Amino acid sequence: MQSRECSIEATIKTVGDRWTLLILRNIFRGMKRFETIQRDLGIARNLLSKRLHHLLENEVIERFLYQEKPNRYEYRLTDKGRALSPSLIALMQWGDQWCSSEEPPVKLVHDDCGSLLTHSVKCDTCGTDVKPNEIRSLVNQDNKKITTGISNAN
Repeated sequence: MQSRECSIEATIKTVGDRWTLLILRNIFRGMKRFETIQRDLGIARNLLSKRLHHLLENEVIERFLYQEKPNRYEYRLTDKGRALSPSLIALMQWGDQWCSSEEPPVKLVHDDCGSLLTHSVKCDTCGTDVKPNEIRSLVNQDNKKITTGISNAN
């Protein structure tokens, strides 16, 4: 039994259900108002409200008043929320490669130069792109680092 929660498990608890990821995708795309998100996703209002509240509680998004009487809010990503961008890009590009038989429905480009974006994992020290079979895990248990192995991926 693990003594500490796994970071992947903690992430899934925060953003790991289908609706939450799609809500975040829409906010990244600039859809910030409840009605716009609800209409685009076709999600039930109570589900959207619950997911937005969860993201607010976990400080992934913030709420800003844009209209009074009645009060209406828009939702914006926090720094914590914006930090999810590489993960969402990785999921999107994985889906483009493995879940679609056609051209990807959306391509991401660098705003400054217009070039297509790709997601990669780089070594902090040497800058090399690292393949899955070149990654090993160091588990920090009771202030001891334990090597748990290298991925068996090719």
